[in-house]
Amino acid sequence: MDNRFNEVFPSFDPFNKEFASESWLIDIFFSWSSFHLSTKQSNNNFKTYICFLNNIALKSFSNPTYTLIVSDTSIKNHVATSILHIHIYNKLIIKTLYHAVNVIAIEAKLFAIRYDINQVTNLNSINKIIVITDSIHVIKRIFDPSLHPFQIHMASISDELRKFFVKNCDNLIKSWECPSHCEWFLHKVVNKETKKFCPKPYYPCKSSWDFNKKSECNNILMRWKMTFQASDKKGYQFLELLNDNNKHLEPIYSKGGSWLKYFRHSILLCMRATKAIVNHTSIGEYWLRFFPQEEFKCLCGTYPIKTRHHVLFH
Repeated sequence: MDNRFNEVFPSFDPFNKEFASESWLIDIFFSWSSFHLSTKQSNNNFKTYICFLNNIALKSFSNPTYTLIVSDTSIKNHVATSILHIHIYNKLIIKTLYHAVNVIAIEAKLFAIRYDINQVTNLNSINKIIVITDSIHVIKRIFDPSLHPFQIHMASISDELRKFFVKNCDNLIKSWECPSHCEWFLHKVVNKETKKFCPKPYYPCKSSWDFNKKSECNNILMRWKMTFQASDKKGYQFLELLNDNNKHLEPIYSKGGSWLKYFRHSILLCMRATKAIVNHTSIGEYWLRFFPQEEFKCLCGTYPIKTRHHVLFH
């Protein structure tokens, strides 16, 4: 893969001291940080959560020892744009825009957070850091010591936070999720700025390791669609699997997910499901094709024929 691109950003740093088992940030300073997800149940809960974010902002604006960080990221034509606003005592003191070519959104967001933390932890008057972002899962990566392609950012952020926590036992960092569709007033401003900024990419340019992986996986998926999904190689009896939106399921690689996530915990269950998908399992639908004289009704008594769709979906 490296030969296909002129240069690759370094991203792995597994031997950094921040990832040593005896110095994990999450173990030493486990109560110095917290993560809060947004509510998704109902409109009333949603409105309550917006009011809650407003109260957090008001509390932060009224206390000079608090800093409020609001950030957002967007990608257009392989150009990732990160914009962050840092508020202290009801004033926007830092406003930064950063863009990079051939990186994925997580990398751009991590860089913005890395810059945020570096700025505010060096302010002597700050004890509480409040981060409001639409990517709470990215913030959680800061405390993830496992091997992943964002370690060069994580090591830097972890080092800054370690110094911040050691400086004062009352220092804290709290992160709150704010999805873009919330249109919360402070995040809405940052979100609009990321979308209206249109930088022109300059080539040749570097590529990150994870961007290379994403590009390669996208090419593999495209070839899979052309040779399998759009042809007869899958066989005439192949059962099309649909998601909750009635769209065809396709292989995925992102977020460490499994293609058929409900079958991954058991090899035996995966084998039986695979036999059903290709129509080689001994149920009513199969018996009806080859042994029409045999019993092919479903045991539930609801369906006249025990079909694969009925077994897998119902």
